[in-house]
Amino acid sequence: MLLKNKRFGMMLLLTLALVLVAAGCGGTKGTNNGTTTGSDGGNAATATNPPTEAPAEDGPALLGSDKHPVVTIQLSNDKIIKLELYPEVAPNSVNNFISLINKSFYDGVIFHRVIPGFMIQGGDPDGTGMGGPGYSIPGEFNSNGFENKLKHTRGILSMARTQDPDTGGSQFFIMVADAPSLDNEYAAFGKVTEGMEAVDEIVNQTTGANDKPESPISMKKVTVDMLGMTFEEPKKTE
Repeated sequence: MLLKNKRFGMMLLLTLALVLVAAGCGGTKGTNNGTTTGSDGGNAATATNPPTEAPAEDGPALLGSDKHPVVTIQLSNDKIIKLELYPEVAPNSVNNFISLINKSFYDGVIFHRVIPGFMIQGGDPDGTGMGGPGYSIPGEFNSNGFENKLKHTRGILSMARTQDPDTGGSQFFIMVADAPSLDNEYAAFGKVTEGMEAVDEIVNQTTGANDKPESPISMKKVTVDMLGMTFEEPKKTE
């Protein structure tokens, strides 16, 4: 899928294709799943405007609940990112994220793709953009027949995927700026509540090929506080 990179004026959906291709693929942890993409891949969908820098609106306002699971990401640089998850918006995406966290899937995994003015992406155990958990989940977003009103504003957490809408897996991205072109096309399911300065530090790293940081920051430990709630194992497409 083609996405526009604000910094370079590249197509937004191209960038996220590279980003999301890795995510929806079903490789096992530490195993390349063989899915590839590139600047000439993906469909022809394009964004007419680059993402704009603006604070995110409060996600919970549209949810009808004031109680949400809290995820804590301890980074290798000793910084902390906290996020709240929105099961009212994208229940299966939330269940999938929680399931992987409880399996320690993300521990030691790097943020392998960072684009200033756009997003940071992680969740690939291979660190190449090609890895996944060994399965895929359905895409919970409007263009795939699932109502999801959460907008891709700064701080929003969303599922990465390939061009196929039902190829989310373990990879996710966190917005550092608003990107309306992603609304209705990707499964947003959470939001950063603390530690956006740590996200900004990650996105501003020096990068090499494929927007990969030269010295990637990893998720040393990821935990979730369910606040007394329960979750189900995610529904899978393969």
